[in-house]
Amino acid sequence: MVSAPSRSLGLLLLLLLTATCQQRRSNRAAVNPAALQGTWLQAQEETRGDTLVYRPNTYKFGPSRGRTGFAIGTAGRFTEFDIAPTDGLIGHDGTWTALNPDHLRIHLADNSAPDYTLEIISLHHGVLKLKRP
Repeated sequence: MVSAPSRSLGLLLLLLLTATCQQRRSNRAAVNPAALQGTWLQAQEETRGDTLVYRPNTYKFGPSRGRTGFAIGTAGRFTEFDIAPTDGLIGHDGTWTALNPDHLRIHLADNSAPDYTLEIISLHHGVLKLKRP
């Protein structure tokens, strides 16, 4: 049988964990879609695990064979950039839709890839961090 102090301590720990989880989630500031507008290229050298890192195409990247990326435009316009067979970039036009403050749904018009979601982790000082679940 569990004593009352042990039960109270367990309940207190559970409440603290719950509050911490909720606090972390609320610390993620919603990114205004207008702040995302522009062309973003992947910074492979900064990508860690499943968090993808992008910088504006005006950033002075180090040498690289090629960089994938995307452009977010007004009125839901989206272009995904892949490395072309000649090492240039090939664009796939599509659309983006905000599902909520930190998720965008992407649809490519040529169906070159199935629809997917981008989870916005952060946008701070020209560094955009995303997850693509």
